[in-house]
Amino acid sequence: MLYTEVAAILLKLDNKEGTVKSLVYNSRHKNKRQLYALLCETLKYGSIIDDIITSTQLLKREKFLKKHMAQVLVYEQLFGKGLQIGGKYREAMNRNKTALHSALVRLKVRSKVSRNEDLLPDTVKSQVSLPRYVRVNTLKISVEEAIEKLKKAGFSLADKPSVENFGNTIRDLETGQFVQDPHIPALLVFPPETGFHDNQLYKSGEIILQDKASCIPAQVLAPPPGACVIDACAAPGNKTSHMASLMQNNGKIFAFDIDAKRLATMRSLTQRAGVSCAQLVHGSFLECDPGDPRYSGVEYILLDPSCSGSGIANRLDHLTDEEGSISTERLESLAQFQLSALRHALSFPAARRVAYSTCSVHRQENEDVVQAALQEYEGKYHLQHILPTWRHRGTDTFPQAHRCIRASPEQDRTNGFFVALFEKNSERVDVKVEQTTSQNTEHGENAFVKKKRRRRTEQSKTTKTPETNGKEELEGKELVGKQLVGKQLVGKECVSQKVQTENTSRPKKRRKKMKQET
Repeated sequence: MLYTEVAAILLKLDNKEGTVKSLVYNSRHKNKRQLYALLCETLKYGSIIDDIITSTQLLKREKFLKKHMAQVLVYEQLFGKGLQIGGKYREAMNRNKTALHSALVRLKVRSKVSRNEDLLPDTVKSQVSLPRYVRVNTLKISVEEAIEKLKKAGFSLADKPSVENFGNTIRDLETGQFVQDPHIPALLVFPPETGFHDNQLYKSGEIILQDKASCIPAQVLAPPPGACVIDACAAPGNKTSHMASLMQNNGKIFAFDIDAKRLATMRSLTQRAGVSCAQLVHGSFLECDPGDPRYSGVEYILLDPSCSGSGIANRLDHLTDEEGSISTERLESLAQFQLSALRHALSFPAARRVAYSTCSVHRQENEDVVQAALQEYEGKYHLQHILPTWRHRGTDTFPQAHRCIRASPEQDRTNGFFVALFEKNSERVDVKVEQTTSQNTEHGENAFVKKKRRRRTEQSKTTKTPETNGKEELEGKELVGKQLVGKQLVGKECVSQKVQTENTSRPKKRRKKMKQET
């Protein structure tokens, strides 16, 4: 039951047994969206609700009523949609209805406000309301077709904003209006309150609800059609599906995640999005061997490791944390893990580009990790200057930091984010992800891509995929290209597949020849 589950999570939050999102994710309640919404709203009004419960002596009057259940019931009766429950709980709330409403009125009078939302703490009221970002899934529909369908559904397209005027334009959007993002052509921007969960475009997988900052790593990595890619910490799969669209479903993406439940969610998402080039791997990216022949052709790696999540706007964990900040020990632990993962990514022999990203605002997880990795791989990798027109750059902690980008709710109207793009020195390619090059990655191919595809086509005619035996049966079947794969390894070898798709490794002689050509 919804109210009981929200009350149980409130208790766990008080006992420091998890975060809002982790507790919702691990809940057995089927409607996670409904659960999260009611939990967040109850937390937002938490201090007001507690004041009302105390002033009315609700828990003393109704001795069977526990604190956290009372918080949920009071929220629903005074601030929500009304009680959606019967039995003893409804009877108790009806007995105290007048007292509860009177207490709320007194609070408003004392605070000199007329609206309920004006009672909210400043820490809640000051949170930035972000636009609704919608990525067009070009595996299923073109941007132009999506725009036409949205217009037919009653939306109106406003003039495309300039990079300089982006913030003001989206701030002034009216209900029903949307614009095309100036940095990512397949991204559309709507007012914050716009809902899409019941929209047919969303249900069919033709559009994907994805924050702008979350789109940037795949966009700057820019894997071309035919590429071999690793998504190191892939679930829930939005970045994987974004890369698949850039690759036009042509190539191979090894998508790793250690959590079986998250991987199951990702499987559903990628299937709905029409992704056929992703091979889902239940295992740790850190435990896979860069020297394994299966990964000898991996040239592009997207690494978005676990982080503090401190950049996520509107997260409510701070309402349950008196300190309101992450501990130094926790930051150091995360940074060590992130650096280990980045080192591992940079060690893949054929890797040409590695995108590193976090949704953290902390220097320790961002510039410090990147600087340490650059020092270790000095002479082998450099940082690409990504999105040159993006004004919010990395903090000036080392000479190449300005080549990275940061994002923040206040300055960039996105969740807080950090992105760096490593590129191998011997494989220098211009990666200026602006309007011109994004047309190459989303809608067409430049000369480099066409040449690369010809090589892979020639190779696929003469090469067969090596067969290996799996040690452990993965739950269900994984979709790889258009073939079904039965077995995967979990552990140090990570993946063991029996596949009949395009080989992702290259013969040694051919690889040497390609290096000479590039």
